[in-house]
Amino acid sequence: MNMRRVVVEEYVEDWKKKFEDEVILLQKIFGLEIQIIHHIGSTSVDGLSAKPIIDMIPVVRDITKIDAFNDTMIANGYEPKGGNGLPGRRYFQKGGDNRTHHVHMYEMGNPEIERHLEFRNFLRKHPVIAKKYGDFKKVLAKQFPYDMAAYINGKEELAKEIEQQAIDWFNSIEAREFH
Repeated sequence: MNMRRVVVEEYVEDWKKKFEDEVILLQKIFGLEIQIIHHIGSTSVDGLSAKPIIDMIPVVRDITKIDAFNDTMIANGYEPKGGNGLPGRRYFQKGGDNRTHHVHMYEMGNPEIERHLEFRNFLRKHPVIAKKYGDFKKVLAKQFPYDMAAYINGKEELAKEIEQQAIDWFNSIEAREFH
């Protein structure tokens, strides 16, 4: 049985540096395949409590070329997971049961990129909603300390609600001024 512990921490300023350090590593590995790398997920939102795992979206020119880098990613501590259930994505995890990084690679133009960025930007712009989300995740982590699936299922409804608010916000005037 997987005994990965569900840990949700208060926001840590160091998460930005961990992201920036990993950007340098990924750019060394993939070179010109990578267009840009976005910091996403809860660790990318100042003040938001989160599992201390850095989520990243490297946007690549051609997703079909990424599997050729699997051995180099393994040599740098990553576990390649293919699409891991999502077509058009290449997914890598670092840190085994004590994960440190999740890399979600998408090809330029994939709508998943925009979806993640809208969610992140909405939470950055709405700290009260971000706090509610973070507090809820802390409660779930205490409730399900060794049940990652229950934790993920527990936050899914609130995450979908926030995602819908983010889409509505993104389509509003306020968001256009934010960009």
